Amino acid sequence: MDAQPYATAPADSPSLASLPVPPLLTSEFDADPGGVYERLRRTYGPVAPVGLMGVPVWLVLGYREVLQVLRDESVWRRDVRYWRARAQGWLPADWPLLAGYEVRQTMFMDGDEHRAARRTHHSALRPFQDGHTPQGWELRAAVARYTDELIGVLAAESGPTGFADLGAQYTRPLLLMVTTRLFGCPEELGDELVMDLWRMLDGGSDAGAATGRALAAMTRLAAHRRARPGDDLTSYMLLADPGLSDEQLGRELFMNAVYLNDVTGNMVLNTLLEVLRGNATVRLGLSAGQLGETVNRAALVNPPVANMCFRFAARDVRLGNFWIRAGDAVSPSAAAAHRDLLALDSSSPVDSTISTRAHLGWGAGQHQCPSPARELGGMIVATAVGRVFEHFARAELTLPSDQLPWRSGPVVRGLRLLPIRYELHGDVPLPGARGSSGEAPEPPEKPRAVGREARGLLTGLRRLMFGGR
Repeated sequence: MDAQPYATAPADSPSLASLPVPPLLTSEFDADPGGVYERLRRTYGPVAPVGLMGVPVWLVLGYREVLQVLRDESVWRRDVRYWRARAQGWLPADWPLLAGYEVRQTMFMDGDEHRAARRTHHSALRPFQDGHTPQGWELRAAVARYTDELIGVLAAESGPTGFADLGAQYTRPLLLMVTTRLFGCPEELGDELVMDLWRMLDGGSDAGAATGRALAAMTRLAAHRRARPGDDLTSYMLLADPGLSDEQLGRELFMNAVYLNDVTGNMVLNTLLEVLRGNATVRLGLSAGQLGETVNRAALVNPPVANMCFRFAARDVRLGNFWIRAGDAVSPSAAAAHRDLLALDSSSPVDSTISTRAHLGWGAGQHQCPSPARELGGMIVATAVGRVFEHFARAELTLPSDQLPWRSGPVVRGLRLLPIRYELHGDVPLPGARGSSGEAPEPPEKPRAVGREARGLLTGLRRLMFGGR
């Protein structure tokens, strides 16, 4: 018996091109994205047509529909070559987000090509996955040491009580320091790379140039480690797949740098914010000493990636109240899906297994973060959050939570700064101080001179954060 042909969209069903598309990125969205998601849902249902910087796309709002798109790779493809608007030349040549989608790396691959690339990532990340290997133990020790050093630098510069920005003075330098160590980067990687990743994800006028600069930096790193292999992720990637060119490896490092610095950094800041503004559900996990629970509950309320990267329909398919045509772009919204999920549970107490396991902070389906990366990311976030509340006797926001400045772009919604008034416990070690035994600190190479590194990163990031972008 012949297989049944796939259904095609009825001729009288509206196409994306025929619908009015309200612009998503407006001042209303900047101020209250949740309100915009709810209005779109009331108007269109779980899938809505929107304009994204002048380009029509489908925004997927419903939790069930988002999972459907993320999990069914036979219908929903990641390869940008499926995008009909791109193939037919409808996209403006300078459309800000296109440069990122044109980077050919694992995130934008499908099928066997994608599975082979993921195997390389799994193999390269495995030595760092847990604390039972030398590499894993050393990385975890380094993350904890970096957090202590950054808080020590804060104490040395501003005193045991004062004001701080947990973004510029803690989270962003921490993630850059972790990247430098994990990737085996030479010191000159610099804080400018982090800002270029921001510029790309925010989709500003300089997104294309920022993408090019970040790719070039990672390609140089790939060449550096090919010539001088070390005990780092870059070298293990080459070991897992010696056929990778410097350009190919640079693209994979670029993707990992985006996730490590921007996505993981947002998860740290969002978790800290939910605790500081008194979210009782999130604070419950912290008070019980369950940092993983704390992070997952915060990710449900405020996911690190608001609207995920596009998927492209491989064939006509019905989703929500619309027929999506082959080649249409859809953006699964984790932020809207989480609101949908929490609304479903609002009539009864939120079940802990649902609240900690249903968030989409690490994605879902075949393209979700590889398990070693999820474990590493979770460790970094939990350590960063836990160390703050170990060292700070008191911390409170210096702005009302609804007045905090956000980067509200097409992909991420991340805090620009997290300003606090703080009081430190009296046992915070100052950079370069001797231990309680009177012994001198370890020599600079084992571990590296973290205090000097932290101060240099803080100086550069302060200049970039407060000197304009």
